[in-house]
Amino acid sequence: MQTNNMVSLKELAVGKKGMIVRITAKGSLKRRFLDMGLVQGAQVKVKGKAPMGDPIKVDIKGYNLSLRKKEADEIYVEVE
Repeated sequence: MQTNNMVSLKELAVGKKGMIVRITAKGSLKRRFLDMGLVQGAQVKVKGKAPMGDPIKVDIKGYNLSLRKKEADEIYVEVE
């Protein structure tokens, strides 16, 4: 799923920022995202990606998280 400025967090380039606009995860994964502060309206920045792209290091609300590509593909951001 991709529209004008909306991409999955997995697709966001290193150094780019985006605002979370949609989370497609369900159940316990969605709960985990919410517990980590990955909520609609939050700003995230991709700080780095491992050589094979997994995991992805992101900055949200001043702290760093590492997400697997599969997890990052469940979060959609509007690119800033």
